[in-house]
Amino acid sequence: MSNALAIAHVTQALAVLIESNLGGPELDLAVKMELGKPPTEPPSEPTISVFCYQVTPNVSQRGNDLPTRAADGTLRKRPAAALDLHYLISAYGEESELVGERLIGSVVRTLHEIPILPKDVIERAGEKPYLAGSDLAEAAQRVRFTPTVMDIDETSKLWGMLHQTPYSLSVVYQAALVFIEGRETPVPAKPVERTDVRVLPFGAPGAPVPPGSAGAGTGETGTGAGEASGSAEPVVPAAEAASKAVAKPAARSSAKSAARTAAKAPAATRKAAQPIRTAKAAKAAKRAAKPAPPTADNKVTNDKSGNADGGAEN
Repeated sequence: MSNALAIAHVTQALAVLIESNLGGPELDLAVKMELGKPPTEPPSEPTISVFCYQVTPNVSQRGNDLPTRAADGTLRKRPAAALDLHYLISAYGEESELVGERLIGSVVRTLHEIPILPKDVIERAGEKPYLAGSDLAEAAQRVRFTPTVMDIDETSKLWGMLHQTPYSLSVVYQAALVFIEGRETPVPAKPVERTDVRVLPFGAPGAPVPPGSAGAGTGETGTGAGEASGSAEPVVPAAEAASKAVAKPAARSSAKSAARTAAKAPAATRKAAQPIRTAKAAKAAKRAAKPAPPTADNKVTNDKSGNADGGAEN
């Protein structure tokens, strides 16, 4: 978190970061750094201007500090505004020697190579007298610079806001994330003075309802809940329920293992276990299914029954 000087500190640190990385064999120029709007009159000497043209709230972190106060108005935690800073970086120089292009190339290389603002650069920028009270160097969140893509229409609108300022070759970067913290000190929460831990068996007054009982889900406790609901289902103790729950998966696993063993048995063994049905056995079965021929005893019995019926009719 940072105080109200965070925006100015980031702008100054960005200028220090670009200026400290301008040297090299490909750019042997004495470059002047300017903070603020691009000049209305293009300077003749090589110049880079850094201009913070917009400050917007960060959408992803905008509501993370809510709520900041309790119901009675007491400050719970210090509010912090999450911001994104938008910078316009322009380059000026002799056009015949492509000084502007060379300077923009150096700026892009520096911010692509070092996208996160280093702590030593922040400390060097904080040496300015107008940034003496800034605490950006102690902030846990580091500022990252990301290039912003702008088409011709957006670029013309941006430069149109700069009254009577001729366009110059420039790039746009977004700096995120910058926090500006409030000034009030939150009231510390009261420490825990006493802890109350109770252990109650199922059925005792105030104890939770055992799982699966009749009173579960009704808000009633103990054995009285089962009696009030009128259910005849007994309450299963927790230990017995746990043993049954363990036994069922064990039985299923043993049945599955037996089925796998039977499936893996040789084909000859499975054939031996099946009944052997030969042609002779099939014929014997057919003969047994046919009705038996009448015998002499059966004929005598039938005759007697027939005569008896006839006599009765007469």
